[in-house]
Amino acid sequence: MTEKKTQETGEVFSIAEIVAYQQGSIVSREVIRKDTGTVTVFAFDQGQGLSEHTAPFDALVQVLDGTVQIKIAGAPHELKAGDMIIMPANKPHALQALTRMKMMLVMIKS
Repeated sequence: MTEKKTQETGEVFSIAEIVAYQQGSIVSREVIRKDTGTVTVFAFDQGQGLSEHTAPFDALVQVLDGTVQIKIAGAPHELKAGDMIIMPANKPHALQALTRMKMMLVMIKS
């Protein structure tokens, strides 16, 4: 995964355009990083994914482009551009890009 610097404040930007697709890769860019949480944008090439894992906080996913399958506690959910889902804290989850896809992940720690 490639990660770039946090987005500058006071700049107008297109959330879907701050990361570009790279063949066979996952690219990420933090938009905001605070002690209380993060906002990160990801671009996944088709077939790329994240293996099952857990997180200690709820995480909100918004799909910006393409389609993805997100499994939460073994239950599959297919999301497309515009869809959102909350991945609950301490529940195993994984994702697989069904097409090239971009998503925004918001994690609030408090």
